[in-house]
Amino acid sequence: MHIEDYGLIGDTQTAALVGRDGSIDWLCLPRFDSGACFAALLGDRSNGRWQLAPVATPLRVERRYVPGTLVLETTFHTPEGVVRITDLMPIRGAAPDLVRVVEGVSGTVAMAMDLVVRFDYGSSVPWVRTIDGALSLVAGPDALDLVTPVEVHGDDRSTTASFSVSAGDRVPFVLTWHESHRPPPERADPDREVDGTIAWWQDWSGRCTGGGEWADDVRSSLVTLKALTFAPTGGIVAAPTTSLPEVLGGGRNWDYRYCWLRDATFTLQALLAAGYEGEAVAWRDWLLRAIAGDPSQMQIMYGVSGERRLLESELDWLGGYEGSGPVRIGNGAAQQSQLDVPGEVMDSLHQARLAGIPPDAEAWEVQRVLLDWLESAWREPDSGLWEVRGAPRHFVHSKVMCWVAFDRGVRAVEHFGADGPAERWRAIRDEVHREVIEKGWDPQRSTFTQSYGSQELDASLLMIPMVGFLPPTDPRVVGTIEAVQRELSVDGFIERYPTHHGMSVDGLHGREGAFLLCTFWMVDALAMIGRTDEARHLFERLLGLRNDLGLLAEEYDPIAGRMLGNFPQAFSHIGLVNSALNLSQVEGPSERRKEA
Repeated sequence: MHIEDYGLIGDTQTAALVGRDGSIDWLCLPRFDSGACFAALLGDRSNGRWQLAPVATPLRVERRYVPGTLVLETTFHTPEGVVRITDLMPIRGAAPDLVRVVEGVSGTVAMAMDLVVRFDYGSSVPWVRTIDGALSLVAGPDALDLVTPVEVHGDDRSTTASFSVSAGDRVPFVLTWHESHRPPPERADPDREVDGTIAWWQDWSGRCTGGGEWADDVRSSLVTLKALTFAPTGGIVAAPTTSLPEVLGGGRNWDYRYCWLRDATFTLQALLAAGYEGEAVAWRDWLLRAIAGDPSQMQIMYGVSGERRLLESELDWLGGYEGSGPVRIGNGAAQQSQLDVPGEVMDSLHQARLAGIPPDAEAWEVQRVLLDWLESAWREPDSGLWEVRGAPRHFVHSKVMCWVAFDRGVRAVEHFGADGPAERWRAIRDEVHREVIEKGWDPQRSTFTQSYGSQELDASLLMIPMVGFLPPTDPRVVGTIEAVQRELSVDGFIERYPTHHGMSVDGLHGREGAFLLCTFWMVDALAMIGRTDEARHLFERLLGLRNDLGLLAEEYDPIAGRMLGNFPQAFSHIGLVNSALNLSQVEGPSERRKEA
């Protein structure tokens, strides 16, 4: 099944992927970064799945979310009749629940259930028994209880059922996780949970403001972003999956179930512009907790509660999506040095102040310590925005973001009355600026380059006018935008950096797809330099890449016409929201940010 054939359901603490065939092939419990009990996405049926589907091959399948919600309806049209499956995860109460309701629409349809539970990423077979009318599946610390009126049977380490539904019939299934040493929580009422979950999501999405002609698209992406939020802490994971490949059959497979500081500014802008100040404050507060301490120990990413140890390992029993191994959990990039991150942190807190979010009492002290550390650290090479696993370099984007860090520090003193050595920071800011212009500019090609002295381009260079490093009218900005469009474009979609000449700067083989966030950046860049019609056309093309449920992965392969990378990707949806909001207003995003 293609990546885009999946839908997303979740309870703002974890999420599941539901296939067009009615199979839930990925679910980690009880958190995004917990072990998966359904891992067929990265292996096969034997690694865990839960399928509910008609016995007969459907004539066609239709899917939709109940408007404004993450409640998924899949309607199967069969020769016997029509049946609808409603899938959802109620907003977390005492324990995570997965609710599935099979409803007869017309005729009488024979249905089959196939439940294969494999804890610990598809490796651990549970002990199964019936207790008080519920099917109990236990292995080690994990337990799942299945409650349904349908009679189920054990069948070669799986649980199966056969039943029929006629028009008007409703057959519920509720699967609940709990710690195996504790008694099961109170059983959920499926009808009440369906109604309550719809009401909760519609109330939340109904508060969305902005987007103009793309208001519905913005709302849909914000629902996805909310689904990727870990409600107890406010942290937002990059994606709910691990190891969905950036190259089919290749090794660019990473675990994205963590929170990246690099996402901070864009996430904050999207939430604030759409009217979600509460979520923006929660994200700001998560950010401050995560970076508290010695700045030299600041990581580029953390666990959803701020965990630092994200040790990377490989799961050799999983073959990988379409044979794309290895499957990894944890992420070794957490230990990399990425000098753009302080700039992202400083800019996000600056944007929060501009929006009128009440300041955190300790936020400025944290920022001052961060700038003190960056005064010497900015001169070092790093691994860059894209977490390359090749040798560290002096990446132009990283240096630009160091400029941003000192610039936002100066503005905090000058415009918000903060206490700090503005003159010293201004001098460092100007020094960084001079160095980037001197060492990062290629006059022969009229473009900035990926790193000092290199010939490569990088889509992150599109950020130069967005953060105010140079105005969009500067010929060097226009030259860089046109160079990226010329050299990193595949059918109009933008790659992060060249990956088609053997081993690239990231130290890996294989060409990856176009990076969707970078293409949204191109939308913004074109709008900034006055090519609005071209920007709108590219934006509409990006909207057309979404699957039938409005979801986007990390990348897109224009040649194969398929999504690639972890799914759904928060960064892609953040890019959609910000581009829609930018295009719906007269002025470009760089002008708004520079005026601050």
